[in-house]
Amino acid sequence: MSPLEDAARPLWASLPVPALLVGADDAILDINAAAEGFLNTSAKSIRGAPVWDTLFVNVPIFEAFERARAGGTTLFVNDVDVGCGQRPPLQSQVQIAPYTGAEGVMIVMISPRELADRMTQSQSVKSAAKSAIGMAEMLAHEIKNPLAGITGAAQLLSMNLPREDLELTDLIVAESRRIVKLLEQVEQFGNLTRPERGPVNLHDVLDRARRSALLGFGARMRIIEDYDPSLPLALGDKDQLLQVVLNLLKNASEAAGKSGGTIRLHSFYEHSFRLRRADGSGQALPLQIEVIDDGPGLPEHIKGDVFEPFVSGKENGTGLGLALVSKIVGEHGGWISVSSVPGKTVFRISLPRADDAQKSGATAPIKES
Repeated sequence: MSPLEDAARPLWASLPVPALLVGADDAILDINAAAEGFLNTSAKSIRGAPVWDTLFVNVPIFEAFERARAGGTTLFVNDVDVGCGQRPPLQSQVQIAPYTGAEGVMIVMISPRELADRMTQSQSVKSAAKSAIGMAEMLAHEIKNPLAGITGAAQLLSMNLPREDLELTDLIVAESRRIVKLLEQVEQFGNLTRPERGPVNLHDVLDRARRSALLGFGARMRIIEDYDPSLPLALGDKDQLLQVVLNLLKNASEAAGKSGGTIRLHSFYEHSFRLRRADGSGQALPLQIEVIDDGPGLPEHIKGDVFEPFVSGKENGTGLGLALVSKIVGEHGGWISVSSVPGKTVFRISLPRADDAQKSGATAPIKES
């Protein structure tokens, strides 16, 4: 039986490093969410297992562990290899401390160097991206004003030019307007309002997006509907979800090129899909939407970063379309993923049910972690 009190459980679950609660007999009483991932097992299945049969440390740590238990002191062990039967060892720092209120019970925390380096790198990348986006928004706002003046001047010049010279002023106007559209995408990425979530019929969203695509950028595409007719209502902002699907359809259409291709819109229900967040909390996301195309697939060098700002596999691409999609889905409390090989690219969106979210009181947007 785990001695953790109910009040301590949220803190225990939110620890970012693997942590084990070890009883006076060296049996594992509990592990947190990060340890479940590290050990590749669940807390329920590992309870009662001997800790030193589960963890493998490349230094004689047992006696130091017993001294820390007997003296009620904290022990730090740096630069040791820690592994388990399910994974190779990782160089880590191990911290051992007594658990207050339960005699002989100890907390073992493992801080893999790889995890620390990855977290630091991730924070640095996010900070750099945020700064870059802020700078881009400011520049977008400032550049649009002189562009309006350039466009107006070119239009005035065209009124007094001979026909053979109009091509030049038309080019100025057309290119200026193209730049303005790109700048508006940058501003839109930074200024997106929070979703106003309510019950949404996802098939209505998919159908509106399909009709719009076929009348415009997707006119040369064949778009197939493959829907689960019993799909429940989702909790979301209908207009923002429409924007997500339109962006994915546009992306698929552009990947197909002038020859066109086939896009399949697929909806289905997956009971077991649950997102576990960094703070240890979880949320059921059973409603699935897939946008599947038969294009050439994503370039290999950007597959892992395709949802990051300013990452694009297209010539002259801004790299903001999929980043915007990821941002919207994240603010809906959902999840987006992609799998891609030549001939088949699948963008999959997972969203909560309206009734499940409302029962739990989750009406405000949930940030993706």
